[in-house]
Amino acid sequence: MESYGELLRTARENKKLTLETVERETSISKEYLEALENENAEVFHGEAYLTGFLRNYAEYLELDSKRLILLYRNRMLQEAPVPEGLIAKPKPSYVVPLIVISSIVVVFAVAGIIVGNILAKKNKEKQDKYAISEKVQQKTYELSDKPINARVYVGDQIVVPAKDGNVIITVTSDTNSKLGVKTPVGEQFFELSETRELDIDGDATVDMVLDVWEISADDKSRGAEVYIVRKDENAVAEIADNTIIPTLQKANANQTMIFEDNRSYPFTLNASFRKPCVFRYEVDRKNSVENYYTNGDVVTMTANNKVRLWLSNGNTVKFQVIAATQTYELEIAKAGECVVEDIKWIRTDDGKYRLVVEPID
Repeated sequence: MESYGELLRTARENKKLTLETVERETSISKEYLEALENENAEVFHGEAYLTGFLRNYAEYLELDSKRLILLYRNRMLQEAPVPEGLIAKPKPSYVVPLIVISSIVVVFAVAGIIVGNILAKKNKEKQDKYAISEKVQQKTYELSDKPINARVYVGDQIVVPAKDGNVIITVTSDTNSKLGVKTPVGEQFFELSETRELDIDGDATVDMVLDVWEISADDKSRGAEVYIVRKDENAVAEIADNTIIPTLQKANANQTMIFEDNRSYPFTLNASFRKPCVFRYEVDRKNSVENYYTNGDVVTMTANNKVRLWLSNGNTVKFQVIAATQTYELEIAKAGECVVEDIKWIRTDDGKYRLVVEPID
């Protein structure tokens, strides 16, 4: 069988390229390049990393990346041990008649199960149809300091406290692919995994954040699972106290200010990948998330106070900050640069709040 490692090494040598040159032009570490050519899978943190680097290395050498990945997977299958259940064992003489008798019993048992399943399925379909058609009692949820995590349906309502009294928003769409909600300032639609800050009473401040966790593309009877958090002035002050926004003692030459305001509030950071990159991020000091991303991938992060970023190749990622209905474009690193940076709120001596970018040594 052909060796994907040998194909990589031969193609590189035919092009008179050194591993150092390939490392510089692809941003793939020399250690990983050598591991691919030597077919040493143990060097990689997981199969996703190996296949990602293999694809990019093959395309850089103008090889068929799909074929090389197939060769890698065939090699893994060949090296895997044979399952014990597939190893044939001699059968005793009484096995044949026993198999015949057992087969007859199984046939009758399977026939009984099939008939039972058909009857049960018809009964369930009847019950489901009745349950869906009889769902006339809509639910009402009251948003307080505690978030709402619920499955909502058409007609359900969420009561949100606001400055001038409670505001009611209503689920209006058929919750098929998109979730629609009607507010006093208009109707809005959300797609799966979309997170958005909402001003529901038209006073130019964020009242709530709605996140669609699950929604069916073809079964509107399932509704949509949502996560809703209240965001008012009191809640923002509480967030600032809990996350301990630092006070800026003196100007930091390494900090880049994105914008300044009289208060802090949640912000969204979108990362759009233009080339391969190992990327890790941590939101509000919670558990970090790391993965290998390539051209066209997008990661969205929503934070109350801070996002910490680790990038293996900084210029491969374009960042966009969304806060207070405004959008800011960021370029935070140079080509080939490995960086660790914070995007966070700080508080100045005069009580102002700044959202800044700050490199970490």
